Parts: sequence; structure tokens; C-alpha cells
Amino acid sequence: MLAKVTSKGQVTIPQEIRKKLGIRTEDKVDFVLEGDRVILVPVKTLRDLRGAVKAKGKGDFAGEREKAKASVARRVGEELE
Repeated sequence: MLAKVTSKGQVTIPQEIRKKLGIRTEDKVDFVLEGDRVILVPVKTLRDLRGAVKAKGKGDFAGEREKAKASVARRVGEELE
């Protein structure tokens, strides 16, 4: 597939490629140089992974957050002793 480079150095990624790679508006991509080739790699974020694993039941997120805070505080206290 051919694409034209604009005066600003921009290229439109063809729709077929965007669909195949799951690239949407506002997504980030990385350009990787390999010799004289450039590989376009979509950058995934944690938000992209949301819902990838199904939860069993409702979680007590507030309680888990408090446990995590207490654990960190305990470790910091031990390090300061």
C-alpha cells in the first residue's frame, strides 16, 4: 500500500492496517527501526487491557486499597528502623 508524505512529514495509516492492528483515533504508535525498514507498533496502555480478565463477583476495592497502603507503610517503617 502506498501513502503520500505531507509537507509536515505526516502519513495516513491505511484503514485496512488500522483495523488489523486495532489502532483508533488518539492511540499511540511506536516506530521501530530495523536496518532500512520501519516497523509500526501500536502502544497498548493499561486502559486498553481493562476488561481483559473477568472478575468473580464484586471486589472490595476500598478495603484492598487500605490493605495495600498499610502494607507499604509497614515496609517503609521497617526500612527506617
